[in-house]
Amino acid sequence: MLADSDTRWKWGALTAHRLAPGGPLDGYLLRGRATPTVRQLAEVGVRTDALREVTGAQFVATAGRERYDVVVLACVGGAVQAVLHGLRHAWATAPARPVVVTGYVGVVYEKLADGLLLRHGADVVLANSRDDAERFRAVYAGAGAPDDGVTECALPFLDGERYAGPSPERPYTVVFAAQPSVPDGRADRLYLLERAARHARLHPRREVLVKLRSRPGEHTTHIEEHPYQKLTARVPGGLPPNCRLVYGHMGEVLDRTDLLVTVSSTAALESLHRAVPTAVLTDLGIREPLGNHHFLGSGCLASWDELDAGRLPEPDPRWTARQGVAPDGSYAHAFDAARERIAALAARPALPPLAPYYTARTAPGYLPAILARHGFDPEGRPLPGRATPAREENALRRATRTALRDAARGAYRHGVQRVAPVIRRLGEL
Repeated sequence: MLADSDTRWKWGALTAHRLAPGGPLDGYLLRGRATPTVRQLAEVGVRTDALREVTGAQFVATAGRERYDVVVLACVGGAVQAVLHGLRHAWATAPARPVVVTGYVGVVYEKLADGLLLRHGADVVLANSRDDAERFRAVYAGAGAPDDGVTECALPFLDGERYAGPSPERPYTVVFAAQPSVPDGRADRLYLLERAARHARLHPRREVLVKLRSRPGEHTTHIEEHPYQKLTARVPGGLPPNCRLVYGHMGEVLDRTDLLVTVSSTAALESLHRAVPTAVLTDLGIREPLGNHHFLGSGCLASWDELDAGRLPEPDPRWTARQGVAPDGSYAHAFDAARERIAALAARPALPPLAPYYTARTAPGYLPAILARHGFDPEGRPLPGRATPAREENALRRATRTALRDAARGAYRHGVQRVAPVIRRLGEL
C-alpha cells in the first residue's frame, strides 16, 4: 500500500485490511510535503508488516520486484496516475502482475472529473457509496473511458458502537470536527471557534471539544494557513473551561460524542454511521467550496443558533443509504463486491497491461508534467537516478535526515502560515 498523507494512510491501510482480512501488509509512504509523522501513523492504529518511505519511482521499482497480490494506491490523483504509468512500464514483460486498487479518502465534492480520470487505469476504483459509484461511472462513460473498474463499497473506517443516548456518567459532549482547509479564511475559522466557545458558555454543563487533525508542526492532506491552535488567542475572553482542543483517533472521540458538528468533514459520515446526532453547519452558507452542499437532502444542515437553542438534526435514511452509511448493520457486507472482483481478477492466468485513460496521445499537454513531477519520463520510465533504492541508514544518518526534513517542513509551514498572508496583504495595498 502506497500513501502520501495521514488521511490517505488511514484509508489505504484500512481498505487493504477490508479487502484481505488477516493478510500481510507492506506500507510505503510517498516522500513529499504531507508525509505523515510517526505520531500520525500511530493514531490510525493500523500495523503494517513493513514500512518504508520512498519516491514514486522507488515504489515502482520495488513493486516490480516484489510478489504482491494486490497493490493499493492511496494517493492524490496525480501521484496515482504517475505510478500507474510507471507500473505499466515496469510490468511490461512480467508474466503476471498484481491487482491495482485505488479510490478516495472521503466525500468527493470537488474536481470530480479531474481526480477520477487521474485514477483511471487501476483495475479497481473503489466508490465509497452508491451515489459515488453512479457519478464515477457517468464521468468515465462521458469521457469514453471503460467504467467496469468502478466498484461500490464504503469508507473503511465506519465502525464503532451505535450511539445509545446521553450517558449519566459523563457530561453531554459536543464535538466540533475541524478541517485544515475548510473554511480557509482566518475570519471564518475564528468565527467557528468563537461559536463553539459561545455554545460552551451557553451550556456550562456541556463539554465542547474542538477536534483537530494535527498538532503544530505536522502536515496533513491540505495546507492549514490558520491553525485553530493559534486562533484560540484571538477568542474574546479565551476558551471557557468546558471548551478545549483535542487530538487523537476520531473513533475514540466519537465514543463519547452526543452531538457532532462540522462544516463538511468526513467525520460526519462516521458519526451518522453510529447514529450520533450530526449537524452540518450552514453559518457560512451552503457553498461548493465548503463542501457542505454534499449534505443537501441529508436532514443534517443546521446553524450554530439552532444548535444553541437545542435543535438535534435528524438524518434522512434514504440519503444516508445512498452515501454508504449503514447504521442498520448492513455495513458488514459493504466490501463483499470489491473482494469478489479482486478475487476474480487475481484468478486469471494473466491480467492485461494497465491502461490509463491519459496517454501521450490523449493528453500530450497535461500528462508529461505529471509524470515528470514524480520521476518518470513520458513513457513511464523512471528518470535517471530516480529509481535508485534508498540506502540503508545508520541511526545517526537517519536521525540527521529526520531532523533536516522536520526543519524544512517547519520552514514551509511558517512560509504558508506567516509569510504568505503578509505578502497577500501587501499586494492588496
